[in-house]
Amino acid sequence: MTALDDPWLRPDVDFPSDGNLEERIRFLIGYATLAPSGHNTQPWLFATGPDWVDVLADRTRALPVVDPQDRELTISCGAAVGTFEAAARRFSLQTTVATSPDSDFSDHLARITVADGAQPDDSEIALFNAIKSRRTDRNAYFMEDLPADLMPGCRDIVESVGASVQFFEGGTSVEKIAGLVAEGDRVQFDDPSFRRELASWVHSSRLGSRDGMSGTGFGMPDILAPAARFVIRTFDLGTNVAAADAKKILGGSPALALLASNSDTVDDWLNIGRALAKMLLKITSVGYSASYLNQPIEVAALRLKLAEASGVARYPQVLLRVGRSADSPAPSARRKVSDVILT
Repeated sequence: MTALDDPWLRPDVDFPSDGNLEERIRFLIGYATLAPSGHNTQPWLFATGPDWVDVLADRTRALPVVDPQDRELTISCGAAVGTFEAAARRFSLQTTVATSPDSDFSDHLARITVADGAQPDDSEIALFNAIKSRRTDRNAYFMEDLPADLMPGCRDIVESVGASVQFFEGGTSVEKIAGLVAEGDRVQFDDPSFRRELASWVHSSRLGSRDGMSGTGFGMPDILAPAARFVIRTFDLGTNVAAADAKKILGGSPALALLASNSDTVDDWLNIGRALAKMLLKITSVGYSASYLNQPIEVAALRLKLAEASGVARYPQVLLRVGRSADSPAPSARRKVSDVILT
């Protein structure tokens, strides 16, 4: 894969500042593809016009067992929208997002209209600079206080789309949430269909895969992804995973963050994804990381319990650990930019 087609390697200085608006939009799509997605499925496609880009759901990359309503798929596509927005501002472009713009075509999740805008400020430049540094870091974190301005900054980002984020730093709520995550682990791994689906997305980048999760996330070298798939598919690891997650939450997570919405529609999911992407960039910009604890949201019977345990009188959408670890993981693989742009 050439640097032009690999979004991790594409030089920022290659941005076609003298090109027409559509050429600049197509370059920005490379940044959008660096957004996080469930199981690194990258379930998005893009189509461009003279001053717009459409974001489409690629439902061939859906996760029907863990995400039967495509809620997380839509959040992932929303994260691509949010990352595109952050990249556009770095290059003095302004964006307007229309969600669900075509009532007759449910795969058309968003249209982003782009125009020339003001120069970016320092905070917008910091978000952009974090795009290629952001990682999903599943390691245990140092038990230290987060920077004083991080939580208020994240709240501003999330509230800008009409959603909310609540942080938890120890106490009874964290213990209850840890228990629900562990219960979610046991429920999910008890289901052979869940294990098969999870295993099918454990891929090795060294063997040429451009999507999915590395075996390193499951305690095996990347090259041993086939062995990791066999273990996940064959054995019920729920008790061990639950214990490890509970330990990591209580002893290796200085803070948890729960994003929630007022309702539970496709537009809510998309906007949560937009906010999530920018919040993760904010976290990265100050030297911290995050990883996901969505098990009690993915297990329907536990979602209401999570809302009660957290005191959130809304719909829980994304649960994160936030902190800083000793070792930042390698970037996850990405599909070729040319493979996600429709012609």
